[in-house]
Amino acid sequence: MNDRVAIHLDNEGVADVRLNRADKMNAIDSAMIEGILAAQDRLRAEPRLRAVVLHGEGRAFCAGLDISRFKNIESGATRGHTLASRTHGIANAPQRSAWGWRELPVPVIAAVHGVAFGGGLQIALGADIRYVSSDVKLSVMEIKWGLVPDMAGIALLRELVRGDVARELTYSGRIINGDEAVRLGIATWAGSDPLAHARGMARNIASRSPDAIRAAKRLLNRSVDDDAAALLASESREQERLMGSPNQIEAVRAEMEQRPPAFGDLLPDA
Repeated sequence: MNDRVAIHLDNEGVADVRLNRADKMNAIDSAMIEGILAAQDRLRAEPRLRAVVLHGEGRAFCAGLDISRFKNIESGATRGHTLASRTHGIANAPQRSAWGWRELPVPVIAAVHGVAFGGGLQIALGADIRYVSSDVKLSVMEIKWGLVPDMAGIALLRELVRGDVARELTYSGRIINGDEAVRLGIATWAGSDPLAHARGMARNIASRSPDAIRAAKRLLNRSVDDDAAALLASESREQERLMGSPNQIEAVRAEMEQRPPAFGDLLPDA
């Protein structure tokens, strides 16, 4: 990690990932993107990982792109890369900072407060679940700067909201609060303490069979692009792999004996 992102992994396998640039409302600069990518790489390699809580330090989740980046564009400063280059699998580095949460093998829960504008909202959209404060301010704000969402925002929005809603938010750049975000499908829940809510759900997920949770995320990720036949076949393969496995047997025994489960090692990678 660099100083932009902090991680703490507890004994239950829940990783607390904090955007850590509070003096700039966690605005995105190159170091923030590098810190997020490093955090994702570390978490991807952690066998004890069960769930992730993603949140921002200070007054905001993430205010979007650091304004100095726009000044560089105005001055004609050159970038050290081209956005068209696929440097991280199907994505470039900024896209991976949002899409990479979707690619982690475990559920990611974003706790969003203050503001999440532009790229900050796109990072939150990469999470599996979004809990927001009722008074949060969210915006697909790129149009304000004469740009389009380019951190996987369109790819992530398409499964959350109707097409006309995605277009209206993208074309207008208008700001919505937490309650409207839930109505539209951008947020899962809105209330007074999204971080506490996220941590509670992460502990709930961490108490479930880790093999089943990871299989469920793989299936849900496939559901966006796979046709019905492919998805049905994937369901069957995942279920056959789980049935009779040590952690599946332990889940059944723990439920029958009314005790907390004691899960063991993960199945080999699917």
